[in-house]
Amino acid sequence: MAVTLARNWWLLALRGVIAIIFGLLTFVYPASSMAVLILFFGAYALVDGIFAIIAGATAPTGSKRWGWLIAGGILGVIIGICTFILPQMTAFVLTIWIAVWAIVVGITQIISAVRLRKEIEGEFWLILGGALAVLFGIFAVLSPLGGAFAITFAIGIFALAYGIMMLTVAFRLRGWHQRRTE
Repeated sequence: MAVTLARNWWLLALRGVIAIIFGLLTFVYPASSMAVLILFFGAYALVDGIFAIIAGATAPTGSKRWGWLIAGGILGVIIGICTFILPQMTAFVLTIWIAVWAIVVGITQIISAVRLRKEIEGEFWLILGGALAVLFGIFAVLSPLGGAFAITFAIGIFALAYGIMMLTVAFRLRGWHQRRTE
């Protein structure tokens, strides 16, 4: 496996460069990046819904789950179509869902840290992470557009970090492969 990866180090480097370009474009064109992400979500929901309907319609006659599969597929198709017709509404709804999730996760982290404080050290970091999640969730609920941009920037930061990591691994593999073949 390592030899194959090392021999094809340039593919990892290419993935890293693409991730870095994507991350930089997210910062340079945040509104366009958000729009593209929303459209990708819509395309995914639509295609996934169609495949779920097909899977449900072609399920064996005695299968009890086909109705739910078709219902989920129809919902996916509707959400996909709505995403293309009302992309701003999709951005708003997704931001609110992520905000609620962040608040719930943050609260549970804080509760867990308080309960674990006698058993572990450094629970402060768990509390801090939970508080940060709650604050982000509140910010996103109060300012959905700002929350959507924050999510877009977070994706950009991830893409940059991932791209740098991929380049680092690629060049280390390249060096390892060169030393091995000398």
